Amino acid sequence: MATVHTATGPVDSADLGHVLVHEHVFIVGEEFRQNYQDDWDEDAKVAEAVRDLTELKELGIDTIFDPTVLGLGRYIPRIQRIAEQIDLNIVVATGLYTYNDIPFQFHYAGPGMLFDVPEPLVTLFTKDLTEGIADTGVRAAFLKCAIESQGLTPGVERVMRAVGQTSAQTGAPITVHTDPHSQSGLVAQRVLAEEGADLTKVVIGHSGDSVDIDYLMKLADAGSILGMDRFGLDLLLPFDQRVDIVVELCKRGYADRMALAHDAACFIDWFDHEAKKQALPKWNYRHISEEVLPALRERGVSDADITTMLVDVPRRYFE
Repeated sequence: MATVHTATGPVDSADLGHVLVHEHVFIVGEEFRQNYQDDWDEDAKVAEAVRDLTELKELGIDTIFDPTVLGLGRYIPRIQRIAEQIDLNIVVATGLYTYNDIPFQFHYAGPGMLFDVPEPLVTLFTKDLTEGIADTGVRAAFLKCAIESQGLTPGVERVMRAVGQTSAQTGAPITVHTDPHSQSGLVAQRVLAEEGADLTKVVIGHSGDSVDIDYLMKLADAGSILGMDRFGLDLLLPFDQRVDIVVELCKRGYADRMALAHDAACFIDWFDHEAKKQALPKWNYRHISEEVLPALRERGVSDADITTMLVDVPRRYFE
C-alpha cells in the first residue's frame, strides 16, 4: 500500500478502486482564455464537469489520473472546486508538455547556461510532488512528459531527462505522451532509464493507437505499462481495432501491463466544442463503461483481466 495524493487530499492506494489512467478535466490555455475567450462562463463549465464526473462515478469508476501539466493549462483551484463536489478521486500531475521547445522561462537558466543553476525543471517538479502546487495545498502524484513524431528535440529531451531525474529522486511514477507510429515509446524508455527512472512505473501513453503487436510487446517486456488510453478517438484508430489489440494482448498474457482510459476532457479549447462532439461522438468519459468493457467481454476478455487493467495496474503504479 502507498499514499496517493488527490485534489482533495491523500488516499491509500488500496482505495483508488476502478481507475481511468489518462483523463483530463480541463485543457484550457489560461492566457488565451483570459484575453480572448469572451464567452467563458466559469460557473457553467464547473457545473458541466461536476455533472460529467458524477455520471462517471455512477458508471463504476472511482478515480481518474489527470495528466494536465504546464503547457496544457493546469489550474488547480478549478480542479479543487470540482473535486469538492464529487465522490471521485482526481489525481493530478506535474511536468511539462511540449513536442518541440520549452517555455522561455527555462531558456536561460540551468546547468551550464547563462544562469548556471541546478535544473529548474527538477526543482519545480519536486516541489509540486513533495510540498504542493502553488499555494493550493494539493500535491501532484505523478509526472508527465511528451515525445511526438518530431522525436527527441532538444526541448523534449531536456524535459524528459528532468522528469526521469525527478522520478528517480522521489519515486513518483511517470506518464509519457507518445506517438506509437514513430515508436517514440522506445526512445522514452531509453532516456528515462538513463536518468534512473524505474520503467515499471512508466505508462507509455497512447499505445492503444497502434496495432503493431511486436512494438507493444517490446515496451511491455521492458516492464512499462501500455496506455490503452484513447478509446473514443476513432479518427485515429477505429473502435474495433482498439478493442481487438487489447484482446490479443490479454490472450498473450499482458493484461497486467495495460491500463485503460479515453484521454477525454470535460472541456478542451483545441477544437470547437460542438464540432468535436459531432466528429467524435464517443470521445467521452462514458465510452469505456458503456461500450468498451462489454465489447472486451464479448471477445473473451475475462472479468479478472478487466479488474487487473482497471484496478490492479493503476494501484501497482503507485506501489
